[in-house]
Amino acid sequence: MTTTNAEKPGISKYPRLFAPLDIGPARLKNRAVMGSMHTGLEEQENGFERLAVYYAERARGGVGMIVTGGISPNAEGGMGSKLSNSGEVAQHRLITEAVHAADASVKICMQILHAGPLANPAPVAPSPVKSRIARETPRELDEAGIEKQLSDFANCARLAIEAGYDGVEIISSAGYLLSAFLVEKTNRRTDSWGGSFENRMRFPVEVMRRVREAVGDEFIVIFRVPAMDMLEGGMSWEEVVTLTKRVEKEGASIINCHFTWHEARIPTIATMVPRAAFTSVTERLRKEIGLPIIASNRINMPDVAEDVLARGAADLVAMARPMLADAELVNKAAEGREDEINTCIACNQACLDHTFSGKPTSCMVNPRACRETLITFETARAPKSIAVVGAGPAGLAYATVAAERGHRVTLFDSAPEIGGQFNLAKRIPGKEEFSETIRYYARMIEVLGIDLRLNTKASAELLKAGGFDEIVVAAGIVPRVPDIEGIDHPKVVGYVDVITGSRSVGKSVAIMGAGGIGFDVAELVTHAGPSASLNIDVFAKEWGIDFKNHPRGGVTGVEPVVTAADRTVYLMQRKTSRLGRSLGRTTGWTHRITLTRRGVKMIQGVEYKKIDDQGLHVVFEGEPRILDVETVIICAGQEPLRTLSDDLAKYGISASLIGGAYEAVELDAKTAIDQATRMAAAV
Repeated sequence: MTTTNAEKPGISKYPRLFAPLDIGPARLKNRAVMGSMHTGLEEQENGFERLAVYYAERARGGVGMIVTGGISPNAEGGMGSKLSNSGEVAQHRLITEAVHAADASVKICMQILHAGPLANPAPVAPSPVKSRIARETPRELDEAGIEKQLSDFANCARLAIEAGYDGVEIISSAGYLLSAFLVEKTNRRTDSWGGSFENRMRFPVEVMRRVREAVGDEFIVIFRVPAMDMLEGGMSWEEVVTLTKRVEKEGASIINCHFTWHEARIPTIATMVPRAAFTSVTERLRKEIGLPIIASNRINMPDVAEDVLARGAADLVAMARPMLADAELVNKAAEGREDEINTCIACNQACLDHTFSGKPTSCMVNPRACRETLITFETARAPKSIAVVGAGPAGLAYATVAAERGHRVTLFDSAPEIGGQFNLAKRIPGKEEFSETIRYYARMIEVLGIDLRLNTKASAELLKAGGFDEIVVAAGIVPRVPDIEGIDHPKVVGYVDVITGSRSVGKSVAIMGAGGIGFDVAELVTHAGPSASLNIDVFAKEWGIDFKNHPRGGVTGVEPVVTAADRTVYLMQRKTSRLGRSLGRTTGWTHRITLTRRGVKMIQGVEYKKIDDQGLHVVFEGEPRILDVETVIICAGQEPLRTLSDDLAKYGISASLIGGAYEAVELDAKTAIDQATRMAAAV
C-alpha cells in the first residue's frame, strides 16, 4: 500500500515546512531548500557526472528546491567552472536532467557567482582594494569592463534556461563582486558606480534587471542579499532594506539572506553558533518586502526549520550542509523518522575546510557526500558475521554501514555507552552538537538490528569463541604520557579526567599540548556562564553583534564582551609554529580569538623539564622558567593500543584496525569515519 503525504506523521507535525509555495507559475512542494554550496566537483574530471548523482540523491531525499554551487558567468569570475557559451550547456544538462528524473517536482536553480576581488587569478573589482584573504590586488573595472560583466550575467542566465535549470540565484554578498560594489570600504569610485549608496548599489540592481530581462517573467530568479555583512563600516540596515526593495522592483522572485563576508572575523556557521542564530534579521527584513524570503545558517533539523517558519521569520529555509550530512533529511522528517537523521554538527572539517583548501567537499559524519559514485553501499552477496570492537566514531560507522549492507554485526564496547571520544567532545562548550551524532548512531543500531554489547571487554578468547568471519578493532587509544620528571606528581591530571569532571582544576593551570584536545580543554577551563552555542544573546555579546539595532554590518562600534572563568591559563606546545595551526581552517581562528580574549597565554617552542611542588619547569625563549601553577593538564596526544590485535595474532586470527587503533597521532574523527565507511562498504 502506498502512503500518501497526508498519512505521513511528519507532515502534520511540521505543517509549515511541508506547505507548498507558489513562486509565479512555479510551485515548490515544500519550504525546504538545499542551499548553495560549492563542492569542488565542478572542477574535477567527470565532476558534472558526479554532481548529477549527488544532486539527484538530494532530490529523491525530499527537498523542494536545490541551489547549486557557484558557477561563474565568465572566465574572470574565478569559480573554476563557468557557463558562458553554448558549448558548456551539455555538462549542466547532466545535472538538471538527473534532478528532474529523480523527482520532476523539485526545482533546481543555478547560482551565478562572480568572485570579483576574491577570484584567482586576475581578480576584478570596483576599486583596486585587496581583500585580507585574497592573493592579489584586483584590477579596477572601467566602464567597458562593467558593461561586459553585466552582459555576461545576462548571458549566463539565458544559458541556464537552455541547460534546463528552473531558475538562477544571484549572490551579492560574502565579499564577491556585487558586494564589493555595495560597501564603501571596497568601492572607492567617484563616478556613477560609487559614492552614494544609490550609486554603489547600481551594479547589483542592474545585474538583477539585466537577468530578469534576459530570462522572461516565468523563470525563478533568487537574489541573495547581504542581510548583515559583519563588517566594520559595512552596510547599514537602511541600505539593506533599500537594496532589497530595489531588486524586488526589478523582478526578483525570492530573496535569500546571507550573513558575513569571508574576511569578517565573526563565526556564522561553526558549531559554536546557535541554531537559527540570524533569523531575527530575516524576520525583520521579511516585514519590509512582499517577496518570499529564505532564512539560512545553522538550521539543521526539521523542528528548527518549523519554528523559523512558525515565527514568521521566513517563508523558506535553506539547509546546505545538513543535506551533505543526510540526503534523506526531508523524507525522514515527513515520515516521522527525525531520530534517524544524520545531523550536521557544523564541524566544517570535511566541507568548508576542504573547500577553502582546494579539496572536493564531503562530510565528516557522511563520507559518501559528493562521493556517491565512489562509495556505494551495495547489498552484500555473501553476508558475514562481523565483530566490531569499539563503539567510538570509527566503530559506529563501520558497524552501521556493514549492517546496512546485510552483514550480521556484533558491536562490543567496555564502556556503558556508545560514542567513544565524542562523549568527551559533547562536553566542551560550543560542541554540544556532537551529541547528535551519538543519538543518530544509537538509533541506527536499533533500526539495523546490530547486536550491541556494552560493558563488555572483548578479549581474544571471547572473539575466538564467537566464530566471527571478520573482526574489526576500533578500540585502542591511550593518552600519551610525556616522559618527563614528575609526570606522576599530584598536580598532574589527564585531559579525560578534566573533561569528565572526575578531577578538579585549580586557579592556575598549565596545559601541555596545543592540538585540538588542548584547545578544547582550554575552552572548558576558561568558560563561565551559559554556552554561547546554546544562547543567542550570549553569542552576540561575545562576538560583538547587535541584532537589535543593526549598526553598520551589525558590528560597527560594538565591543565583544567575554565572560571568563577566574583562572590563569597557559596553553603550550613544543613546536615553534603558531598555536592552532593544526586546527580547522574555517574554525581554528575562532578558537584562537576566543581564548585570547579570555586571557589565555599561548606559548610555543616550549621545552618541558619537570613538574614538582613549585610548578611546571620549562624553557622557552632560551630562558628557564617556573610556572607556578596548581594544575598541569596533559594533552599530549594519543597512542594506539594494539593489545587486542596482538592477542588475536597469538591465536592466528587476523583483525582489521580502524580509527585510533590504526593510527592515533592526533584524534581525527573525519579520517576515522571515512576509513571505517570505505572498509565497511568493501567487506
